Amino acid sequence: MSGDSNPVSTPGMFSTVTPQQFGAAMAGFLTYRVPLFVSQLSPVVSESAADMVPGSAGMAMRLAQDAKNRGVDMSLLEDKAAKDGLTTVFLVSGPEATGKTTLVNKLLESDSRFVKPALVDKIADGVKFERLQQRGEFLEVDQSGRYGLAKEGVLEAAGQSSDSENGEKKVVVVDADVELAKKMVNVSGARLVGVWIGLDDLDKFESRLKTKISSGMVPIPEDETEDTVLRAKIRQVVKDIEFGVVSGVFEFTILNEDVDDSFKQLKDAASYCFK
Repeated sequence: MSGDSNPVSTPGMFSTVTPQQFGAAMAGFLTYRVPLFVSQLSPVVSESAADMVPGSAGMAMRLAQDAKNRGVDMSLLEDKAAKDGLTTVFLVSGPEATGKTTLVNKLLESDSRFVKPALVDKIADGVKFERLQQRGEFLEVDQSGRYGLAKEGVLEAAGQSSDSENGEKKVVVVDADVELAKKMVNVSGARLVGVWIGLDDLDKFESRLKTKISSGMVPIPEDETEDTVLRAKIRQVVKDIEFGVVSGVFEFTILNEDVDDSFKQLKDAASYCFK
């Protein structure tokens, strides 16, 4: 895809997207979605500089500075937040073909403080699986239909892992497509630390998706062609990006051009789960 001659059409805010428009949108996304952690930002950003911080991050910093000027003990607010009873969940999401699963797996392999959610195995516990499925309590069931993810599997996995390892705090990492991320927003009892994994160019999405299709990783229905499947997936990518931009869920954005650099950024973002 190149220039105005081949836009991606889909309903919504990205109804006609060219590579130039896409790049501008992502630049705006990065500018706006700076980390929304006032207690970490305030010590390193001056009061006057806070006026230049965009979006909700700047507003939060100005409110915090105003409260501090009025004599409010910010440490008490931070202590209250730490004792609110919510379970911290590290949510990593993004469109297909961004490499987010590779980054999540590297984090799990390199840092024992992070664990996967607990899944319900249909073979090992068929009764529970059927009960949860009938009640519509699964957030997600994998493509095989064997493993299901429920709310309890997200909120309780960290505690179960901590009990066996000297009480070290654990945090569950959820590797989520956009549909699962939408459901995670509504999970009561969870405090989400969100990271959006993306790319800065639709051509890169198209190239990676073509590779997946040609390698057989993406099945082609009998009534479709590789090209129609590719077009459909590109349209879905655009819809997913729209959610990432407007949802307000993601404090961090990583454009995954280099795996090593992106992994460093992911570890930096993950550290906020313990602050």
